[in-house]
Amino acid sequence: MEEKTAGISEDWLSLFLGVFIFMVSLGLFMGHDLMGWGISTSIWTDPTKAMSAISKKYKPVKGELTKIDGAKLTLKLADGKEDSVTAEGDVSALKVGDVYEKKGITGVTALFLTYAAMLIVMLVGARLMGINVGKFAVGFTVLFWLSYLCWFTGHYAHIAATKNQLAGFKINWALSLTPEAGFIVALIAGLIVGNFFPKLSGTLKEAARPELYIKTAIVIMGAMLGLKAAESFTLASAVLFRGLCAIVEAYLIYWAVVYYVARKYFKFSSEWAAPLAAGISICGVSAAIAVGGAIRARPIVPIMVSSLVVIFAVVEMLILPFAAQIFLWSEPLVAGAWMGLAVKTDGGAVASGAITDALIRAKAMDMSGINYEAGWITMASTTVKMFIDIFIGVWAFVLAIVWCTKMECKPGEKVKAVEIWQRFPKFVIGYVVTFLLLLFICFPSTKAIAPVDNQVKTLTTEIASLQKKLASPVLPIEEASIKARIDESKDKIKSLNGSVKNHRDMLAKAKLATDESNTFRVMFFVLTFFSIGLVSNFKKLWEEGIGKLAVVYVICLFGFIIWVGLFISWLFFHGVKPPIVTG
Repeated sequence: MEEKTAGISEDWLSLFLGVFIFMVSLGLFMGHDLMGWGISTSIWTDPTKAMSAISKKYKPVKGELTKIDGAKLTLKLADGKEDSVTAEGDVSALKVGDVYEKKGITGVTALFLTYAAMLIVMLVGARLMGINVGKFAVGFTVLFWLSYLCWFTGHYAHIAATKNQLAGFKINWALSLTPEAGFIVALIAGLIVGNFFPKLSGTLKEAARPELYIKTAIVIMGAMLGLKAAESFTLASAVLFRGLCAIVEAYLIYWAVVYYVARKYFKFSSEWAAPLAAGISICGVSAAIAVGGAIRARPIVPIMVSSLVVIFAVVEMLILPFAAQIFLWSEPLVAGAWMGLAVKTDGGAVASGAITDALIRAKAMDMSGINYEAGWITMASTTVKMFIDIFIGVWAFVLAIVWCTKMECKPGEKVKAVEIWQRFPKFVIGYVVTFLLLLFICFPSTKAIAPVDNQVKTLTTEIASLQKKLASPVLPIEEASIKARIDESKDKIKSLNGSVKNHRDMLAKAKLATDESNTFRVMFFVLTFFSIGLVSNFKKLWEEGIGKLAVVYVICLFGFIIWVGLFISWLFFHGVKPPIVTG
Protein backbone atom coordinates (compact mmCIF):
# COMPACT_ATOMS: atom_id res chain seq x y z
CA MET A 1 0.00 0.00 0.00
CA GLU A 2 1.35 3.41 -0.92
CA GLU A 3 2.25 5.44 2.12
CA LYS A 4 1.33 9.12 2.33
CA THR A 5 4.36 11.34 2.75
CA ALA A 6 5.16 15.00 3.21
CA GLY A 7 6.59 15.29 -0.31
CA ILE A 8 5.71 13.75 -3.63
CA SER A 9 3.86 10.44 -3.74
CA GLU A 10 5.43 7.07 -4.44
CA ASP A 11 3.40 7.01 -7.64
CA TRP A 12 5.02 10.17 -9.00
CA LEU A 13 8.45 9.20 -7.69
CA SER A 14 8.34 5.82 -9.43
CA LEU A 15 7.59 7.61 -12.70
CA PHE A 16 10.56 9.97 -12.26
CA LEU A 17 12.99 7.24 -11.15
CA GLY A 18 12.03 4.83 -13.93
CA VAL A 19 12.21 7.47 -16.68
CA PHE A 20 15.55 8.75 -15.32
CA ILE A 21 17.14 5.28 -15.43
CA PHE A 22 15.69 4.74 -18.90
CA MET A 23 17.05 8.06 -20.20
CA VAL A 24 20.55 7.32 -18.85
CA SER A 25 20.52 3.97 -20.69
CA LEU A 26 19.88 5.84 -23.96
CA GLY A 27 23.41 7.27 -23.75
CA LEU A 28 24.43 4.31 -25.92
CA PHE A 29 22.72 5.95 -28.89
CA MET A 30 25.14 8.87 -28.48
CA GLY A 31 28.18 6.64 -28.05
CA HIS A 32 28.31 6.69 -24.25
CA ASP A 33 27.93 3.44 -22.30
CA LEU A 34 26.86 4.99 -18.99
CA MET A 35 25.35 1.95 -17.26
CA GLY A 36 27.40 -1.00 -18.51
CA TRP A 37 28.99 -1.41 -15.08
CA GLY A 38 25.68 -2.72 -13.65
CA ILE A 39 25.69 -6.19 -12.10
CA SER A 40 24.85 -9.25 -14.18
CA THR A 41 24.31 -12.54 -12.34
CA SER A 42 24.65 -15.89 -14.09
CA ILE A 43 23.66 -19.42 -13.15
CA TRP A 44 26.56 -20.83 -11.15
CA THR A 45 28.21 -23.80 -9.53
CA ASP A 46 31.33 -21.78 -8.77
CA PRO A 47 30.16 -18.61 -6.96
CA THR A 48 33.29 -16.71 -7.96
CA LYS A 49 32.18 -16.87 -11.62
CA ALA A 50 28.58 -15.84 -11.09
CA MET A 51 28.90 -12.07 -11.22
CA SER A 52 30.12 -9.71 -13.93
CA ALA A 53 29.41 -6.31 -15.44
CA ILE A 54 26.52 -6.30 -17.90
CA SER A 55 28.43 -4.68 -20.79
CA LYS A 56 31.49 -6.08 -22.57
CA LYS A 57 33.06 -2.65 -22.37
CA TYR A 58 33.49 -3.07 -18.62
CA LYS A 59 34.30 -6.81 -18.51
CA PRO A 60 37.90 -8.03 -18.29
CA VAL A 61 38.87 -10.48 -21.04
CA LYS A 62 42.01 -12.45 -21.89
CA GLY A 63 42.66 -14.88 -24.74
CA GLU A 64 44.59 -15.83 -27.86
CA LEU A 65 43.97 -13.66 -30.91
CA THR A 66 42.40 -15.67 -33.74
CA LYS A 67 41.23 -12.82 -35.97
CA ILE A 68 41.91 -9.11 -36.32
CA ASP A 69 39.43 -6.94 -38.20
CA GLY A 70 40.48 -3.37 -37.58
CA ALA A 71 39.71 -2.60 -33.94
CA LYS A 72 37.48 -5.69 -33.68
CA LEU A 73 39.43 -8.60 -32.22
CA THR A 74 38.36 -12.23 -31.96
CA LEU A 75 39.83 -14.17 -29.03
CA LYS A 76 39.99 -17.82 -28.05
CA LEU A 77 39.37 -17.92 -24.31
CA ALA A 78 40.80 -20.34 -21.76
CA ASP A 79 37.63 -22.48 -21.87
CA GLY A 80 37.95 -22.89 -25.65
CA LYS A 81 35.09 -20.52 -26.49
CA GLU A 82 35.51 -17.51 -28.76
CA ASP A 83 34.68 -13.92 -27.88
CA SER A 84 35.03 -10.62 -29.69
CA VAL A 85 36.13 -7.29 -28.25
CA THR A 86 36.65 -3.81 -29.60
CA ALA A 87 40.19 -2.68 -28.85
CA GLU A 88 40.99 0.85 -27.78
CA GLY A 89 44.13 2.54 -29.05
CA ASP A 90 46.68 1.36 -31.64
CA VAL A 91 46.29 -2.29 -32.74
CA SER A 92 48.87 -2.26 -35.54
CA ALA A 93 51.41 -4.24 -33.51
CA LEU A 94 48.98 -7.07 -32.75
CA LYS A 95 49.04 -10.30 -34.73
CA VAL A 96 47.13 -13.58 -34.75
CA GLY A 97 48.45 -15.90 -32.06
CA ASP A 98 49.27 -13.14 -29.57
CA VAL A 99 47.74 -13.20 -26.11
CA TYR A 100 45.51 -10.17 -25.68
CA GLU A 101 44.18 -8.92 -22.36
CA LYS A 102 41.71 -6.12 -21.69
CA LYS A 103 41.33 -4.80 -18.19
CA GLY A 104 37.89 -4.36 -16.68
CA ILE A 105 35.98 -4.39 -13.40
CA THR A 106 35.28 -7.47 -11.32
CA GLY A 107 31.80 -8.80 -10.58
CA VAL A 108 32.10 -7.70 -6.96
CA THR A 109 32.97 -4.18 -8.09
CA ALA A 110 29.96 -4.18 -10.44
CA LEU A 111 27.72 -5.23 -7.54
CA PHE A 112 29.02 -2.45 -5.27
CA LEU A 113 28.62 0.12 -8.06
CA THR A 114 25.03 -1.06 -8.59
CA TYR A 115 24.33 -0.74 -4.87
CA ALA A 116 25.93 2.71 -4.68
CA ALA A 117 24.00 3.98 -7.72
CA MET A 118 20.67 2.67 -6.45
CA LEU A 119 21.33 4.03 -2.96
CA ILE A 120 22.06 7.52 -4.29
CA VAL A 121 19.00 7.54 -6.52
CA MET A 122 16.74 6.20 -3.78
CA LEU A 123 18.08 8.69 -1.21
CA VAL A 124 17.18 11.52 -3.58
CA GLY A 125 13.75 9.90 -3.84
CA ALA A 126 13.46 9.63 -0.06
CA ARG A 127 14.28 13.32 0.25
CA LEU A 128 11.65 14.21 -2.35
CA MET A 129 9.06 12.15 -0.46
CA GLY A 130 9.92 13.98 2.74
CA ILE A 131 10.83 10.87 4.75
CA ASN A 132 13.78 10.32 7.11
CA VAL A 133 16.78 9.97 4.79
CA GLY A 134 19.05 8.47 7.47
CA LYS A 135 16.63 5.71 8.43
CA PHE A 136 15.88 5.04 4.77
CA ALA A 137 19.60 4.72 3.97
CA VAL A 138 20.14 2.14 6.73
CA GLY A 139 17.01 0.20 5.83
CA PHE A 140 17.70 0.27 2.10
CA THR A 141 21.29 -0.89 2.57
CA VAL A 142 20.24 -3.95 4.56
CA LEU A 143 17.30 -4.59 2.26
CA PHE A 144 19.48 -4.41 -0.86
CA TRP A 145 22.11 -6.86 0.37
CA LEU A 146 19.58 -9.35 1.74
CA SER A 147 17.59 -9.14 -1.48
CA TYR A 148 20.63 -9.61 -3.67
CA LEU A 149 21.73 -12.59 -1.56
CA CYS A 150 18.35 -14.16 -2.31
CA TRP A 151 18.72 -13.37 -6.02
CA PHE A 152 22.23 -14.85 -6.03
CA THR A 153 21.01 -17.99 -4.23
CA GLY A 154 18.25 -18.43 -6.81
CA HIS A 155 20.94 -18.66 -9.51
CA TYR A 156 22.54 -21.76 -7.99
CA ALA A 157 22.64 -24.34 -10.79
CA HIS A 158 20.82 -27.07 -8.85
CA ILE A 159 17.95 -24.59 -8.40
CA ALA A 160 17.97 -22.62 -11.64
CA ALA A 161 19.39 -24.77 -14.45
CA THR A 162 16.94 -26.28 -16.92
CA LYS A 163 17.40 -29.82 -18.23
CA ASN A 164 19.13 -28.71 -21.41
CA GLN A 165 21.74 -26.90 -19.27
CA LEU A 166 22.67 -29.78 -16.93
CA ALA A 167 25.53 -31.09 -19.05
CA GLY A 168 27.05 -27.63 -19.34
CA PHE A 169 27.21 -27.32 -15.57
CA LYS A 170 28.29 -30.98 -15.13
CA ILE A 171 25.40 -31.76 -12.79
CA ASN A 172 22.85 -34.60 -12.84
CA TRP A 173 19.78 -32.85 -11.49
CA ALA A 174 18.20 -29.43 -10.96
CA LEU A 175 14.84 -28.02 -9.97
CA SER A 176 14.69 -26.23 -13.35
CA LEU A 177 13.18 -23.08 -11.82
CA THR A 178 15.43 -20.77 -13.91
CA PRO A 179 17.18 -17.76 -12.30
CA GLU A 180 13.80 -16.19 -11.45
CA ALA A 181 13.77 -18.64 -8.54
CA GLY A 182 15.58 -15.78 -6.81
CA PHE A 183 12.24 -13.95 -6.63
CA ILE A 184 10.71 -16.85 -4.71
CA VAL A 185 13.70 -17.05 -2.38
CA ALA A 186 13.36 -13.30 -1.71
CA LEU A 187 9.63 -13.61 -0.99
CA ILE A 188 10.14 -16.48 1.47
CA ALA A 189 13.04 -14.68 3.15
CA GLY A 190 10.93 -11.53 3.50
CA LEU A 191 8.07 -13.51 5.06
CA ILE A 192 10.48 -15.05 7.58
CA VAL A 193 11.97 -11.70 8.54
CA GLY A 194 8.60 -9.93 8.67
CA ASN A 195 6.93 -12.52 10.89
CA PHE A 196 9.75 -13.88 13.07
CA PHE A 197 12.38 -11.12 13.37
CA PRO A 198 10.49 -7.99 14.45
CA LYS A 199 13.63 -6.01 15.37
CA LEU A 200 15.21 -6.48 11.96
CA SER A 201 11.85 -5.90 10.31
CA GLY A 202 11.56 -2.59 12.14
CA THR A 203 14.98 -1.53 10.88
CA LEU A 204 13.89 -2.22 7.32
CA LYS A 205 10.43 -0.67 7.65
CA GLU A 206 11.35 2.76 6.24
CA ALA A 207 12.77 1.18 3.08
CA ALA A 208 10.20 -1.61 2.65
CA ARG A 209 8.12 0.01 -0.08
CA PRO A 210 6.98 -2.69 -2.51
CA GLU A 211 4.66 -0.42 -4.49
CA LEU A 212 7.45 2.11 -5.12
CA TYR A 213 9.87 -0.59 -6.26
CA ILE A 214 7.46 -2.47 -8.50
CA LYS A 215 6.10 0.68 -10.15
CA THR A 216 9.64 1.89 -10.87
CA ALA A 217 10.46 -1.53 -12.31
CA ILE A 218 7.39 -1.45 -14.52
CA VAL A 219 8.35 1.97 -15.92
CA ILE A 220 11.80 0.60 -16.80
CA MET A 221 10.29 -2.59 -18.20
CA GLY A 222 8.28 -0.56 -20.71
CA ALA A 223 11.47 -0.05 -22.74
CA MET A 224 12.20 -3.77 -22.93
CA LEU A 225 8.64 -4.50 -24.00
CA GLY A 226 8.79 -1.65 -26.54
CA LEU A 227 11.80 -3.32 -28.15
CA LYS A 228 10.03 -6.67 -28.20
CA ALA A 229 6.95 -5.05 -29.70
CA ALA A 230 9.07 -3.52 -32.47
CA GLU A 231 10.67 -6.89 -33.21
CA SER A 232 7.30 -8.66 -33.42
CA PHE A 233 4.86 -5.83 -34.04
CA THR A 234 1.94 -7.96 -35.21
CA LEU A 235 2.07 -10.18 -32.14
CA ALA A 236 2.49 -7.21 -29.78
CA SER A 237 -0.55 -5.50 -31.33
CA ALA A 238 -2.58 -8.66 -30.78
CA VAL A 239 -1.49 -8.84 -27.13
CA LEU A 240 -2.44 -5.20 -26.53
CA PHE A 241 -5.87 -5.51 -28.17
CA ARG A 242 -6.70 -8.80 -26.47
CA GLY A 243 -5.53 -7.42 -23.12
CA LEU A 244 -7.90 -4.46 -23.45
CA CYS A 245 -10.82 -6.74 -24.32
CA ALA A 246 -9.97 -9.07 -21.42
CA ILE A 247 -10.01 -6.38 -18.75
CA VAL A 248 -13.29 -4.90 -20.00
CA GLU A 249 -14.85 -8.35 -19.56
CA ALA A 250 -13.28 -8.66 -16.11
CA TYR A 251 -14.51 -5.27 -14.92
CA LEU A 252 -18.07 -6.00 -15.97
CA ILE A 253 -18.12 -9.31 -14.09
CA TYR A 254 -15.76 -9.08 -11.12
CA TRP A 255 -16.71 -5.91 -9.29
CA ALA A 256 -20.46 -6.32 -9.40
CA VAL A 257 -20.39 -9.93 -8.17
CA VAL A 258 -17.98 -9.26 -5.28
CA TYR A 259 -19.95 -6.21 -4.18
CA TYR A 260 -23.17 -8.23 -4.27
CA VAL A 261 -21.67 -11.11 -2.24
CA ALA A 262 -20.25 -8.75 0.40
CA ARG A 263 -23.54 -6.86 0.80
CA LYS A 264 -26.04 -9.69 0.41
CA TYR A 265 -24.44 -12.58 2.26
CA PHE A 266 -21.97 -10.93 4.66
CA LYS A 267 -23.98 -7.77 5.43
CA PHE A 268 -21.08 -5.37 4.91
CA SER A 269 -21.99 -1.72 4.58
CA SER A 270 -21.41 -0.09 1.22
CA GLU A 271 -18.43 1.74 2.75
CA TRP A 272 -16.71 -1.65 3.22
CA ALA A 273 -18.17 -3.50 0.25
CA ALA A 274 -17.03 -1.05 -2.46
CA PRO A 275 -13.29 -0.93 -1.57
CA LEU A 276 -13.37 -4.66 -0.86
CA ALA A 277 -14.89 -5.35 -4.28
CA ALA A 278 -12.30 -3.08 -5.91
CA GLY A 279 -9.41 -4.69 -4.02
CA ILE A 280 -10.47 -8.28 -4.74
CA SER A 281 -11.68 -7.83 -8.27
CA ILE A 282 -9.75 -5.04 -9.94
CA CYS A 283 -6.30 -4.00 -8.88
CA GLY A 284 -5.73 -4.74 -5.23
CA VAL A 285 -4.00 -2.04 -3.24
CA SER A 286 -4.24 0.79 -5.78
CA ALA A 287 -7.93 0.17 -6.49
CA ALA A 288 -8.86 -0.20 -2.81
CA ILE A 289 -7.17 3.09 -1.98
CA ALA A 290 -8.61 4.92 -5.01
CA VAL A 291 -12.16 3.66 -4.44
CA GLY A 292 -11.92 4.25 -0.69
CA GLY A 293 -10.94 7.83 -1.37
CA ALA A 294 -13.56 8.26 -4.06
CA ILE A 295 -16.42 7.25 -1.75
CA ARG A 296 -14.86 9.05 1.25
CA ALA A 297 -14.45 5.84 3.29
CA ARG A 298 -12.68 5.98 6.65
CA PRO A 299 -8.89 5.40 6.33
CA ILE A 300 -9.07 2.06 8.14
CA VAL A 301 -11.21 0.56 5.34
CA PRO A 302 -8.70 0.67 2.44
CA ILE A 303 -5.88 -0.11 4.88
CA MET A 304 -7.52 -3.36 5.99
CA VAL A 305 -8.46 -4.30 2.42
CA SER A 306 -4.97 -3.49 1.18
CA SER A 307 -3.43 -5.68 3.88
CA LEU A 308 -5.58 -8.58 2.69
CA VAL A 309 -4.60 -7.90 -0.90
CA VAL A 310 -0.91 -8.19 -0.04
CA ILE A 311 -1.42 -11.41 1.93
CA PHE A 312 -3.41 -13.14 -0.78
CA ALA A 313 -1.07 -11.86 -3.49
CA VAL A 314 1.66 -13.77 -1.66
CA VAL A 315 -0.51 -16.90 -1.63
CA GLU A 316 -1.33 -16.55 -5.32
CA MET A 317 2.30 -15.92 -6.22
CA LEU A 318 3.27 -19.17 -4.51
CA ILE A 319 0.53 -21.22 -6.20
CA LEU A 320 -0.67 -19.87 -9.55
CA PRO A 321 2.63 -19.77 -11.53
CA PHE A 322 3.27 -23.42 -10.72
CA ALA A 323 -0.33 -24.34 -11.60
CA ALA A 324 0.15 -22.51 -14.90
CA GLN A 325 3.37 -24.43 -15.54
CA ILE A 326 1.57 -27.75 -15.06
CA PHE A 327 -1.67 -27.05 -16.93
CA LEU A 328 -0.98 -24.14 -19.30
CA TRP A 329 2.59 -24.65 -20.54
CA SER A 330 1.24 -25.23 -24.06
CA GLU A 331 -0.74 -21.93 -23.88
CA PRO A 332 1.90 -19.51 -22.60
CA LEU A 333 0.08 -16.20 -23.21
CA VAL A 334 -3.11 -17.56 -21.64
CA ALA A 335 -1.02 -18.20 -18.53
CA GLY A 336 0.48 -14.70 -18.65
CA ALA A 337 -2.89 -12.98 -19.01
CA TRP A 338 -4.27 -15.15 -16.21
CA MET A 339 -1.61 -13.81 -13.82
CA GLY A 340 -2.64 -10.26 -14.75
CA LEU A 341 -6.32 -10.93 -14.15
CA ALA A 342 -6.02 -13.13 -11.05
CA VAL A 343 -3.22 -11.64 -8.92
CA LYS A 344 -4.39 -8.37 -7.43
CA THR A 345 -1.33 -6.22 -6.84
CA ASP A 346 0.90 -4.63 -9.45
CA GLY A 347 3.94 -6.25 -7.88
CA GLY A 348 2.26 -9.63 -7.44
CA ALA A 349 0.81 -9.73 -10.96
CA VAL A 350 3.94 -8.67 -12.80
CA ALA A 351 6.16 -10.78 -10.58
CA SER A 352 3.88 -13.79 -11.04
CA GLY A 353 4.06 -13.14 -14.76
CA ALA A 354 7.87 -13.16 -14.59
CA ILE A 355 7.91 -16.43 -12.64
CA THR A 356 5.34 -17.96 -15.01
CA ASP A 357 7.43 -16.77 -17.96
CA ALA A 358 10.47 -18.63 -16.63
CA LEU A 359 8.61 -21.76 -15.53
CA ILE A 360 6.66 -22.21 -18.76
CA ARG A 361 9.66 -21.55 -20.99
CA ALA A 362 11.59 -24.18 -19.03
CA LYS A 363 8.66 -26.62 -19.24
CA ALA A 364 8.22 -26.07 -22.99
CA MET A 365 11.92 -26.70 -23.53
CA ASP A 366 11.81 -29.88 -21.45
CA MET A 367 8.58 -31.26 -22.90
CA SER A 368 8.84 -30.40 -26.58
CA GLY A 369 12.17 -28.68 -27.19
CA ILE A 370 10.48 -25.33 -27.92
CA ASN A 371 12.54 -22.32 -26.85
CA TYR A 372 10.09 -19.44 -26.44
CA GLU A 373 11.56 -15.95 -26.41
CA ALA A 374 11.73 -14.59 -22.88
CA GLY A 375 9.49 -11.71 -21.81
CA TRP A 376 6.32 -12.27 -23.82
CA ILE A 377 4.45 -14.08 -21.06
CA THR A 378 5.46 -11.30 -18.68
CA MET A 379 4.31 -8.80 -21.31
CA ALA A 380 0.85 -10.40 -21.40
CA SER A 381 0.61 -10.17 -17.59
CA THR A 382 1.86 -6.59 -17.55
CA THR A 383 -0.36 -5.45 -20.44
CA VAL A 384 -3.51 -6.79 -18.79
CA LYS A 385 -2.45 -5.28 -15.45
CA MET A 386 -1.62 -1.92 -17.02
CA PHE A 387 -5.04 -1.66 -18.69
CA ILE A 388 -6.61 -2.46 -15.33
CA ASP A 389 -4.50 0.27 -13.70
CA ILE A 390 -5.38 2.79 -16.39
CA PHE A 391 -9.08 2.33 -15.70
CA ILE A 392 -8.76 2.65 -11.91
CA GLY A 393 -9.11 6.42 -12.14
CA VAL A 394 -12.15 6.17 -14.38
CA TRP A 395 -13.74 3.57 -12.13
CA ALA A 396 -13.06 5.62 -9.00
CA PHE A 397 -14.58 8.65 -10.70
CA VAL A 398 -17.71 6.68 -11.65
CA LEU A 399 -18.10 5.44 -8.08
CA ALA A 400 -17.50 8.94 -6.75
CA ILE A 401 -20.42 10.16 -8.86
CA VAL A 402 -22.62 7.25 -7.74
CA TRP A 403 -21.80 7.82 -4.06
CA CYS A 404 -22.28 11.55 -4.32
CA THR A 405 -25.51 11.44 -6.29
CA LYS A 406 -27.12 8.23 -5.01
CA MET A 407 -25.48 6.70 -1.93
CA GLU A 408 -24.44 9.73 0.10
CA CYS A 409 -25.97 12.66 -1.68
CA LYS A 410 -25.29 15.85 0.28
CA PRO A 411 -26.70 19.29 -0.50
CA GLY A 412 -24.33 21.41 -2.56
CA GLU A 413 -21.68 18.67 -3.01
CA LYS A 414 -20.39 18.13 -6.55
CA VAL A 415 -17.89 15.72 -8.04
CA LYS A 416 -15.13 17.36 -10.08
CA ALA A 417 -13.75 15.84 -13.26
CA VAL A 418 -10.24 16.44 -11.92
CA GLU A 419 -10.76 13.41 -9.68
CA ILE A 420 -10.06 11.20 -12.71
CA TRP A 421 -6.56 12.68 -12.81
CA GLN A 422 -6.16 12.49 -9.05
CA ARG A 423 -6.98 8.77 -9.07
CA PHE A 424 -5.03 7.95 -12.21
CA PRO A 425 -1.90 5.81 -11.50
CA LYS A 426 0.87 8.18 -12.62
CA PHE A 427 3.53 5.51 -13.05
CA VAL A 428 1.53 4.16 -16.00
CA ILE A 429 2.53 7.36 -17.85
CA GLY A 430 6.18 6.37 -17.44
CA TYR A 431 5.49 2.84 -18.65
CA VAL A 432 3.74 4.18 -21.75
CA VAL A 433 6.53 6.71 -22.43
CA THR A 434 9.37 4.18 -22.24
CA PHE A 435 7.37 1.63 -24.22
CA LEU A 436 6.49 4.02 -27.04
CA LEU A 437 9.93 5.63 -27.25
CA LEU A 438 11.71 2.30 -27.76
CA LEU A 439 8.98 1.17 -30.12
CA PHE A 440 9.33 4.31 -32.27
CA ILE A 441 13.15 4.17 -32.15
CA CYS A 442 13.34 0.52 -33.15
CA PHE A 443 10.34 -0.06 -35.40
CA PRO A 444 11.84 1.57 -38.56
CA SER A 445 14.89 -0.70 -38.20
CA THR A 446 12.90 -3.88 -37.60
CA LYS A 447 10.64 -2.97 -40.54
CA ALA A 448 13.69 -2.58 -42.79
CA ILE A 449 15.41 -5.74 -41.55
CA ALA A 450 12.41 -8.10 -41.75
CA PRO A 451 12.24 -8.42 -45.58
CA VAL A 452 16.03 -8.68 -45.77
CA ASP A 453 16.03 -11.51 -43.23
CA ASN A 454 13.37 -13.31 -45.26
CA GLN A 455 15.49 -13.02 -48.40
CA VAL A 456 18.63 -14.13 -46.55
CA LYS A 457 16.75 -17.11 -45.15
CA THR A 458 15.61 -18.12 -48.64
CA LEU A 459 19.14 -17.74 -50.03
CA THR A 460 20.64 -19.68 -47.12
CA THR A 461 18.20 -22.53 -47.75
CA GLU A 462 19.11 -22.44 -51.44
CA ILE A 463 22.84 -22.59 -50.61
CA ALA A 464 22.30 -25.58 -48.32
CA SER A 465 20.40 -27.36 -51.08
CA LEU A 466 23.13 -26.64 -53.65
CA GLN A 467 25.87 -27.78 -51.27
CA LYS A 468 23.96 -31.01 -50.77
CA LYS A 469 24.01 -31.53 -54.54
CA LEU A 470 27.78 -31.00 -54.58
CA ALA A 471 28.16 -33.79 -52.03
CA SER A 472 26.94 -36.28 -54.64
CA PRO A 473 28.72 -37.10 -57.95
CA VAL A 474 28.05 -34.46 -60.62
CA LEU A 475 29.54 -33.61 -64.02
CA PRO A 476 32.37 -31.02 -63.98
CA ILE A 477 30.34 -28.50 -65.98
CA GLU A 478 27.39 -28.90 -63.58
CA GLU A 479 29.72 -28.62 -60.57
CA ALA A 480 31.06 -25.32 -61.85
CA SER A 481 27.53 -24.02 -62.39
CA ILE A 482 26.47 -25.00 -58.87
CA LYS A 483 29.54 -23.35 -57.32
CA ALA A 484 28.86 -20.20 -59.30
CA ARG A 485 25.28 -20.11 -58.02
CA ILE A 486 26.50 -20.63 -54.46
CA ASP A 487 29.00 -17.78 -54.81
CA GLU A 488 26.31 -15.56 -56.31
CA SER A 489 23.92 -16.32 -53.44
CA LYS A 490 26.64 -15.62 -50.87
CA ASP A 491 27.38 -12.28 -52.55
CA LYS A 492 23.68 -11.42 -52.43
CA ILE A 493 23.56 -12.27 -48.73
CA LYS A 494 26.59 -10.08 -48.08
CA SER A 495 25.04 -7.23 -50.05
CA LEU A 496 21.67 -7.61 -48.30
CA ASN A 497 23.25 -7.65 -44.85
CA GLY A 498 25.36 -4.63 -45.76
CA SER A 499 22.25 -2.70 -46.77
CA VAL A 500 20.80 -2.96 -43.25
CA LYS A 501 24.03 -2.74 -41.24
CA ASN A 502 23.07 0.60 -39.72
CA HIS A 503 19.67 -0.75 -38.77
CA ARG A 504 21.25 -3.79 -37.08
CA ASP A 505 23.64 -1.49 -35.21
CA MET A 506 20.66 0.55 -34.03
CA LEU A 507 18.89 -2.57 -32.72
CA ALA A 508 22.10 -3.80 -31.08
CA LYS A 509 22.36 -0.50 -29.18
CA ALA A 510 18.69 -0.73 -28.21
CA LYS A 511 19.18 -4.30 -27.00
CA LEU A 512 22.20 -3.34 -24.89
CA ALA A 513 20.39 -0.27 -23.53
CA THR A 514 17.41 -2.33 -22.43
CA ASP A 515 19.72 -5.01 -20.99
CA GLU A 516 21.52 -2.39 -18.92
CA SER A 517 18.35 -0.72 -17.63
CA ASN A 518 16.94 -4.21 -17.05
CA THR A 519 19.71 -4.79 -14.49
CA PHE A 520 18.03 -2.18 -12.31
CA ARG A 521 14.56 -3.43 -13.19
CA VAL A 522 15.55 -6.86 -11.87
CA MET A 523 16.94 -5.39 -8.63
CA PHE A 524 13.72 -3.42 -8.10
CA PHE A 525 11.79 -6.65 -8.69
CA VAL A 526 13.84 -8.50 -6.07
CA LEU A 527 13.36 -5.63 -3.61
CA THR A 528 9.62 -5.86 -4.30
CA PHE A 529 9.46 -9.56 -3.48
CA PHE A 530 11.44 -9.18 -0.27
CA SER A 531 9.39 -6.14 0.77
CA ILE A 532 6.05 -7.85 0.09
CA GLY A 533 7.08 -10.64 2.43
CA LEU A 534 8.42 -8.15 4.95
CA VAL A 535 5.18 -6.18 5.32
CA SER A 536 2.98 -9.29 5.52
CA ASN A 537 2.65 -9.63 9.30
CA PHE A 538 -0.08 -12.27 9.54
CA LYS A 539 -0.44 -12.24 13.33
CA LYS A 540 -0.92 -8.48 13.63
CA LEU A 541 -3.51 -8.37 10.87
CA TRP A 542 -5.50 -11.19 12.46
CA GLU A 543 -5.54 -9.36 15.79
CA GLU A 544 -7.05 -6.34 14.04
CA GLY A 545 -10.12 -8.34 13.02
CA ILE A 546 -9.35 -9.09 9.44
CA GLY A 547 -10.91 -12.56 9.60
CA LYS A 548 -14.38 -11.76 8.23
CA LEU A 549 -12.94 -9.77 5.35
CA ALA A 550 -10.61 -12.68 4.63
CA VAL A 551 -13.56 -15.08 4.35
CA VAL A 552 -15.14 -12.91 1.65
CA TYR A 553 -11.79 -12.63 -0.07
CA VAL A 554 -11.25 -16.41 -0.07
CA ILE A 555 -14.76 -17.20 -1.31
CA CYS A 556 -14.69 -14.62 -4.11
CA LEU A 557 -11.07 -15.03 -5.17
CA PHE A 558 -10.87 -18.81 -5.18
CA GLY A 559 -14.58 -19.35 -5.76
CA PHE A 560 -14.92 -17.58 -9.08
CA ILE A 561 -12.46 -14.73 -9.80
CA ILE A 562 -9.49 -16.99 -10.54
CA TRP A 563 -11.62 -19.25 -12.74
CA VAL A 564 -13.43 -16.47 -14.56
CA GLY A 565 -10.03 -14.87 -15.12
CA LEU A 566 -8.75 -18.14 -16.54
CA PHE A 567 -11.76 -18.41 -18.86
CA ILE A 568 -11.37 -14.82 -20.09
CA SER A 569 -7.64 -15.35 -20.61
CA TRP A 570 -8.35 -18.50 -22.60
CA LEU A 571 -11.05 -16.72 -24.61
CA PHE A 572 -8.76 -13.93 -25.77
CA PHE A 573 -5.28 -15.49 -25.78
CA HIS A 574 -5.89 -19.13 -26.75
CA GLY A 575 -3.58 -20.12 -29.60
CA VAL A 576 -1.41 -16.97 -29.38
CA LYS A 577 2.23 -18.00 -28.87
CA PRO A 578 5.45 -16.05 -28.21
CA PRO A 579 8.16 -15.99 -30.88
CA ILE A 580 10.43 -19.06 -30.89
CA VAL A 581 14.19 -18.59 -30.51
CA THR A 582 16.07 -20.58 -33.14
CA GLY A 583 19.70 -21.51 -33.33
